[in-house]
Amino acid sequence: MAERTEVRRKVNIDKDLLAILCCPDTKQDVSLAEDTFIAKLNEAVSRGQLKNKANKLITEPLDGGLIRADRQILYPIREDIPVMLIEEGIPLEGII
Repeated sequence: MAERTEVRRKVNIDKDLLAILCCPDTKQDVSLAEDTFIAKLNEAVSRGQLKNKANKLITEPLDGGLIRADRQILYPIREDIPVMLIEEGIPLEGII
């Protein structure tokens, strides 16, 4: 089986910005997701199996993500910009 090469940029989030960000729904802290976890989510994206809270299918690979402290929601990072909208959050139940 051929290994798929995925070119993904390294996420560059300012540490001061990361320190003040929180979940817009619950106000819990968020932290930067590990690259291996983002790769796992991107595999689900490529299979057409990942939806956000608005129940919209995610079609573009994630550059990175911010995981809520309770590890239930991930907010995507696209082009170094965290998308901190409630409906854009990705439920992680059954993935973690």
